[in-house]
Amino acid sequence: MTTPPVTVEHDAAGVAVVTIDHPPLNLYDRALHVALREAVAELERTRPRAALVRAEGKVVSGGVDVKQVFHPMAQAGDVEAGTAYFTELVDLGRRLHHLPLPTVFAAHGLTLTWAFEVALACDLILATPRASFGLIEATVGLTPAMGGTQRLAERAGDGRARLLVMTAERFGAEELERWGVVDRLLPEDGFDAAARELAASLAAGPTRAHMATKEILRRRSEGGLEAAHEVTPRVAGELFATADLQGAMASFVEQGHGKATFRGE
Repeated sequence: MTTPPVTVEHDAAGVAVVTIDHPPLNLYDRALHVALREAVAELERTRPRAALVRAEGKVVSGGVDVKQVFHPMAQAGDVEAGTAYFTELVDLGRRLHHLPLPTVFAAHGLTLTWAFEVALACDLILATPRASFGLIEATVGLTPAMGGTQRLAERAGDGRARLLVMTAERFGAEELERWGVVDRLLPEDGFDAAARELAASLAAGPTRAHMATKEILRRRSEGGLEAAHEVTPRVAGELFATADLQGAMASFVEQGHGKATFRGE
């Protein structure tokens, strides 16, 4: 039986570990496209406490299988097919970005095109100093179409998004951490275990509060500061009905800071 290119495993800590394993280079092709959509649908359905996206192999991804995915549309000049495919990609990135749970992306090596866009759709990007990133679609006359350009601009500004996309160059993790694109650098030794540990710590936390944080930030992104101000009272106020807040408040009063446990309820 053939192993799918993307799998989802739920661990005891409440983390859904999404693993990309499509050797030799984890290239985006039709099979990976279908498998990634199914993985996101499973996260939407099962609602784990947190999700970690990681990859097997020497690289996270070498990019897209251009010959299979794009070349037939290019030969035919098929605007309709291209638009439909990119509509699917944008929807996939949006669904991942809007998941009501903390999402972490772990980059241990080269992370190109679609994989970088998936990383940008996650809440936190972890990387080793050896990792590098690129949106290199311009080399085949394209532009990123899963939402990566605009999400990169949110993290690093329009100018740096233009630089990265238009030059189609690769940028190292250390430089992207300085830009605010990579959230945390971790040593290469023990990287996978450290990424799992961080995801588990988020899963053990007040995940309903994390959902509120994501909604407030999304409203700021979509409508500006005032739009975020508009929803904050409701989003934060609704947390008073959660068992996690009630239990944590009681724990704080009785035992002090940092003693509470959370169930995501």
